[in-house]
Amino acid sequence: MEKFSIIIVDDHPLFREGVRSVIDAEEDLNVLAEGTSGDQALQLVRELRPRVALIDINMPNMNGMQVTRQIKAERLDTSIVLLTAYDDVEQVLHAFSAGASAYCSKDVEAGKLVDIVRQVARGFYIVGDQVFDAEGLEDWLSRGVEAVRRPHLDGDIEAFTPLSPREMEILQYVTRGMSNKEIAAKLGISHQTVKNHMTAILHKLDVEDRTQAAVYALRHGWVRLQDTRK
Repeated sequence: MEKFSIIIVDDHPLFREGVRSVIDAEEDLNVLAEGTSGDQALQLVRELRPRVALIDINMPNMNGMQVTRQIKAERLDTSIVLLTAYDDVEQVLHAFSAGASAYCSKDVEAGKLVDIVRQVARGFYIVGDQVFDAEGLEDWLSRGVEAVRRPHLDGDIEAFTPLSPREMEILQYVTRGMSNKEIAAKLGISHQTVKNHMTAILHKLDVEDRTQAAVYALRHGWVRLQDTRK
């Protein structure tokens, strides 16, 4: 019997324990470790190289979307299942554009979660009740972007790609009420560079100003309220 290694990363102990109990009940699934933050998720994937990582989107330090992008940027051979309480079309598109293999609600049934883990461990992608190979996912993603983008973004698929790590970092500072000048000083980059990043952020999120961008990030769980008070 082929066995698949798993890590679980979520900062809520009860949720982690519940997921682990479900996974541990399966003979072909083995939980290697648990983590509580985005930083730990990256560290565990780098050190343990699990076949599948179950990662909450809404976490301290780095959110699940950022972690997913970094794992894929480093070409680490781990399939990512993003767990979330935020289930909307744009969030799903962002998740798969970032490199996730599956995106599911935290209230997913135990049997369904186990099935998702097995499918992504075998290299498939899960969108709702649909199972895709890489080509099928690419087609689904293209059609999804086409359906939700605004008319003035015609032909601009990049508008629905997730933010880069630097853009996400800047957006986190924006949610703390910091000005472009303050962000530039904090990151050691020029004021103009921050302005350029902000223009890209507004474009990608399809919002009009900094306030709307901050609300978008909070609403989708990319930034947490406790993070904004640091």
